[in-house]
Parts: sequence; C-alpha cells; structure tokens
Amino acid sequence: MFAAGSNVSLADISIDTPVDKMRFAEREVFVKRDDLIHPDFSGNKARKFQFFLTQDFPHINKVIGYGSPQANSLHSLAVLAKLRGWQLDYHVNHIADYLKQNPQGNYLAALNNGANIVEKPKHVSGNLDSYVSDLAKQASANEIYIPEGGRCEYAAEGLETLGMQILSWMHQQNMTRLNLFLPSGTGTTALFLQRFFKRYLSQASQPTVTVNVITCSCVGGNNYLTHQFSQLTSQSEFHPHIVSNGTKYHFGKLNRQCYDMWRRVCDSGIEFELLYDPVGFIMLEHFLNKDYKAETVDNTWPVMYLHQGGLLGNPSMLARYIRKYGQ
Repeated sequence: MFAAGSNVSLADISIDTPVDKMRFAEREVFVKRDDLIHPDFSGNKARKFQFFLTQDFPHINKVIGYGSPQANSLHSLAVLAKLRGWQLDYHVNHIADYLKQNPQGNYLAALNNGANIVEKPKHVSGNLDSYVSDLAKQASANEIYIPEGGRCEYAAEGLETLGMQILSWMHQQNMTRLNLFLPSGTGTTALFLQRFFKRYLSQASQPTVTVNVITCSCVGGNNYLTHQFSQLTSQSEFHPHIVSNGTKYHFGKLNRQCYDMWRRVCDSGIEFELLYDPVGFIMLEHFLNKDYKAETVDNTWPVMYLHQGGLLGNPSMLARYIRKYGQ
C-alpha cells in the first residue's frame, strides 16, 4: 500500500499509545500519549488521517489541503502523501519571508517530504477556505480534497480506534467513569470521540461505563466551536462539554500566562506543545477547581488529558517566547 522507502506503517498509526500520570491542580491526571505514535505522523492528525491509509484509492495521485504554513496538518498530510505516493498541494494565505528564508518546524518537514506549498494569489478575493473549496469543485477524478485540519467524516475511523483504546485502558483500571479533556481547534477530535462513546456505550453490555469529553476553544471562542460541532452533526447530544474561564486567547499570539503554564506542565517530565496545550491546561485547571459547577459533568471524576502531539512546532514558538519573555 505504501510508497517505497516509507518509514511509517499502518501498525504505527493504530498503535495503542501508553498512558502516563502527572500531578496537576492537586489532582492525579492521566495523560494519553498520542504524541508517541510516530515522530513523523503523531497526535490527532495521525488519528484523523488513518482512513486515508486503510482505504484503497486506486485512481488518486494528488491530495489537496490547506491551512497555516506551520500547521501540524501540513506535516502530517505531507507524510501521508509520501506514504501513498501522492503529490500534496497545500494552499496557504501567505508564507512569511522569514520562514521562506529560514525554513523550520512543520513547514520544513513538509518540504522535506515533497509538499508543494502554494500561496493564495493576491488578486483572488475571499478567504482561503472558500478559495480552496472552489478549487476542490474543479478537481479531477485523480485528486482528493481534505478540509482544513481533517475536519470531515473520514476522521471518525481513527478516532474510534482511539476511543476503543481508552475504553480498554479503563477496563484494565477497573474504571467506570472518566472525564477526557482535550483542547480544540475545529473540535473535530472532541466531537467524534464524544459521539463514539455515546453510541458505543449505549449498545455495550456494560452501560454503566461513562466517558465525558470535555474541551475548550483555542481558536475563535466558544460560539465558533459550537458552530463547528453543528457543522459536523445536527445531534447536540454528541456535542462535548465546553469549558471557559471567560478569557479569550488569540491563536498563535504570545501570552505570558500560556508560557508560564507550558513551563509548569513540562516540569512533569512530559513535553507538551506551545499552541493548544497551554490553553488546555489553563482551562483544565479551571474545570478542576472545586467551585466549578456544571449540570452535565462532574469534575470529581478521574480525568485523562489527551496529548495530541504537535511538538515539531515548539522550537520556533519557544524562540519567540524567549525573545519576548526570556529563558
């Protein structure tokens, strides 16, 4: 199935990643280490793109994607395309001159895996999403289009594999209740996990097992995240619980509170990434506070944090933080 010389296999992608422990907010927190799937194909992007590795696409020779030139999905799509022997055309709004002259992180990794990274023409109006959607409508039969960050039904296959691994771990721990926490961009991972747990456990022989998926918005705020959920399903019972402390964090913008939280959680011995995880842990701490109240979730249940990878972008992000705030 895979291109000659590929160093990632389907066995890597579907691996049952380990669960570690850390002490946080005066609680024991379990950490599902999806960052350890594979150095070139890890975290939620590996889960989301599993479908494109397991299915046959005999006529496809090109994949079309879009997003940020430093997005985790860019690197993962480049690896996916290389595995399948496809060409990747990845569209972006703009590539900074500094990044062009000093390739690094996901951008460099994608180039090294043969990605064709294309800037949206300046004369073209409208946003990147609509521009690439128009390109996709004109795509030939040998091209496949993947929405930004893998926000599509195809993502369900790999996330259901992850869900089964979490349920298996709970069984080994004799655990019947769990709060699964993860930060969200489009919310695809959180939504499909919650949908899986609701559907699977309602049909299982042990209906007393319950998993609540809890998330927070790292891009665009709570209304944006709720809208993304609704785009993926009209059934609100599958929507994860959203936690907010009232502060809106601007994606990619340096924030001292986020920097301090990142250094604090990395002291646990586990390296987390610098865009989503700091906001995730800030909101997790808010959720675990004894004064937090919600009708649909109980914050005294055992909690697992889903580590979704993304570490390749840390060096460039950390350099920005050090320049602003010091070592």
